[in-house]
Amino acid sequence: MLVLSRKVGERLVIGPNIVLTVLEIRGNVVKLGCEAPLSVSIHREEVARRLNDQFPDESPRRSESPYFSECA
Repeated sequence: MLVLSRKVGERLVIGPNIVLTVLEIRGNVVKLGCEAPLSVSIHREEVARRLNDQFPDESPRRSESPYFSECA
């Protein structure tokens, strides 16, 4: 896992076309903005897990996804 520190207004670039921007930090809550192509699904972890459980044929399987294998 890569751990980074960012300040408000700073960005993270993931691959050629995904950008995360730190919009606000208030106490222990960080507000992020996500810019990505419409073909990329972006969900909070709990929503992604629920979608994967409800629609296993339409979502990446946990065994095939580095995201779910790391968080499982």
